Amino acid sequence: MSISNLSQGASRPSHYMCAAYVRISKEDEDAREGVKDESNSIANQRNLILDFISDRPELELYDEYADDGYSGVNFERPDFKRMMDDVRARKINCIIVKDLSRFGRNYIEAGKYLEQVFPFLGVRFIAITDSIDTGKEQSDAEQFVLPFKNLFNDAYCKDISTKVRSQLAIKRKNGDFVGSFACYGYLKDPADHNKLIIDPEASEIVRYIFYSKIHGLSADRIAEKLNEQGVLCPMEYKHSMGLHVSTNFRTKGKAEWAPKSVMRILTNEVYIGITVQGKMTTPSYKVKRLIEKPEEEWDRVEGTHEPIVPKEVFDEVQMLMGRDTRIAPDNDHLYLFGGFLCCADCGMSMTRRRVRYKDTIHCYYACSGYRRKSGCTSHNISETKLYAAVLAAVNQQITLVLDMERLLRYAQDLPDDPDSLRRFDVQLTRLDEEISRNQSLKASLYDSYKQGTLTEADFKELSEIYTERIKKTRQARLSVEAERDGIKGLPLEGEWLTFFKKYQNVAELDRFLLADLVEVIEVHADKAITIRFKFMDQIRRVQDFLASCPALQTGGSSDGADQQT
Repeated sequence: MSISNLSQGASRPSHYMCAAYVRISKEDEDAREGVKDESNSIANQRNLILDFISDRPELELYDEYADDGYSGVNFERPDFKRMMDDVRARKINCIIVKDLSRFGRNYIEAGKYLEQVFPFLGVRFIAITDSIDTGKEQSDAEQFVLPFKNLFNDAYCKDISTKVRSQLAIKRKNGDFVGSFACYGYLKDPADHNKLIIDPEASEIVRYIFYSKIHGLSADRIAEKLNEQGVLCPMEYKHSMGLHVSTNFRTKGKAEWAPKSVMRILTNEVYIGITVQGKMTTPSYKVKRLIEKPEEEWDRVEGTHEPIVPKEVFDEVQMLMGRDTRIAPDNDHLYLFGGFLCCADCGMSMTRRRVRYKDTIHCYYACSGYRRKSGCTSHNISETKLYAAVLAAVNQQITLVLDMERLLRYAQDLPDDPDSLRRFDVQLTRLDEEISRNQSLKASLYDSYKQGTLTEADFKELSEIYTERIKKTRQARLSVEAERDGIKGLPLEGEWLTFFKKYQNVAELDRFLLADLVEVIEVHADKAITIRFKFMDQIRRVQDFLASCPALQTGGSSDGADQQT
């Protein structure tokens, strides 16, 4: 039947070509209290509409339009758009839905279609269970109720949105993973989709990326190597596992590793067992535009799952990325000292240079500030001499730390050595006696006052003096106790020892060693170097204790944190 004569004000046709429109959203699939709502399933809606059409000879089904998994908040739905294209092409002139909520839950938009668009296009609208049929005469009461039903559907959607947001916020604060897909390197636990477990295959690629960065490879070169080896990028890997992932960043038929992909992995705390969620939000349940939240509002929970890389490796990578780590020409690795050298005077980085002398290539480092004519001197130093000096200083520092560990273990095992922890007990006993003496003197003041040997003014003045003495002595006692307990709690194990013990008898330098042990290497104008080692506070704390024990003095004077060569 041709329906080209349909227009506003035309007489009602005797036959209608109908669109059966069905919709269900993710929120509708789970009812308010978590009970599955079968009445709104796609199949139920379809059967209800088909039965409705079969009982009415003037209605004929033209096509079915189904938006499965789409919210009714807006009308940007693929099959709704297809249906409206068919309406404008005069292929259909009647739309049938189960109820108004299936058509839409946006009060303003739904009202616009029902009161303006459909009447103008001559489209009959039927909502079966709401008893709405614009092809029939409606009473004033029925016309009055329609806007309120739309408003109720809108309010229902807002209520569902609020509850969903609240539930997700609680889960994020508890450390439950609420993302649609697990991060690359992890899988959702089949027993609990809010928990992450390590993906054996992808996790090896994550470790390769982190250790490649420590070895000196740039993000560009890491991405190139992964593509050369045919390693699937995160999106393609998810596709290979049957997951339907879409992106706006694909520029080729098959996505590949890119430097940004590598950097996202290198900076993601998920790989050390920390879940960070809630970075983005939407202005309201009707507006789906994503906006970024301030970092202090993110939900960050530690220890939610097994880490893929150790925290010290993650921290080393963050430190290296914050330094000057330019790649050597014609090389895919950084130079050994790249990012560690700086000028002791101006603080700028040292630049590696090569010179030829009598058919031999000599390498040296010079202050980059000098080349920029910043007023600094060259501070140049031979790479060979620098390497030898740093290697010697590292071995010296390792020996020093191991000696400190041996002395610390010995000191903490001493039974009441008068030169070590025993001195704290003596000091505490003296302070206790001081407190007791002042308390007795203060107590005797009252008797003297009652006996008339002290005036009231003298009693108050002396009482305040003794009270202040007792207060100061108690404060001193707390300070001594804190110092004693701190020394008793000096760590015999920990990063400060583990890293140095790992490199005993080191024969050559590499970037792993430098990243583990060294903060910075300063080059002076006289070619001397100062190495600032890591764990300065822990080492000095132990040294202060050892220095307070005369029986343990070894005659060493190095501060254990900075070494000058």
